Amino acid sequence: MTKPTVIVAYYSTYGHIKQLAHKVVEGLNSAGNVNVKLYQIKETLSNEVLAKMHAPPQDTSVPFLTPEILGEADAFLLGMPTRYGSMPAQVKAFWDSTGGLWHDGKLVGKMGGMFFSTASQSGGQETTALVSLTNFVHHGIIYVPLGFTHNNLFDLTEVIGGSAYGAGTVAAGDGSRQPSAKELEVAVHQGKSFAAIVAKYHN
Repeated sequence: MTKPTVIVAYYSTYGHIKQLAHKVVEGLNSAGNVNVKLYQIKETLSNEVLAKMHAPPQDTSVPFLTPEILGEADAFLLGMPTRYGSMPAQVKAFWDSTGGLWHDGKLVGKMGGMFFSTASQSGGQETTALVSLTNFVHHGIIYVPLGFTHNNLFDLTEVIGGSAYGAGTVAAGDGSRQPSAKELEVAVHQGKSFAAIVAKYHN
């Protein structure tokens, strides 16, 4: 039986989500029961606007996700920063381009999950997941949450992003805080956990 293909796709303005994505990939690969492919979602802001935001250029070494690529995968994990408690416009623009997949039912029955970055602990990691679920529901995607399956999610000794909805990091308002070791551990765990669930149900 062939291994299912899992796509990890992310949009990252300042690199926080990119770091989580690589750890999610690490977890998926460590499971050994899925094929993993890494993609990113294309920037929609102009270089002028990005310069004013002090955002680095988008890393072009990682290929861009297209609806066609997503439609060929067996499952996916999508990483995104939060914008006002919701998904960023770049991710929304990608979902808006998937009308053909919806029309043909290409994502029905496939599994998907999410991971996040916010400026603060109360910045909307859970609301971003909830808002994003409408896309999953309309496409017939089976949502696979992380659940409280890692001890770091119960740790109150330091700031730790993530929740039952998925791994996460808290970046601070100016983006100065980088993902902590414990947050990265949760991301690895999410990849490993997701791989086990996908492989279990893949035909």
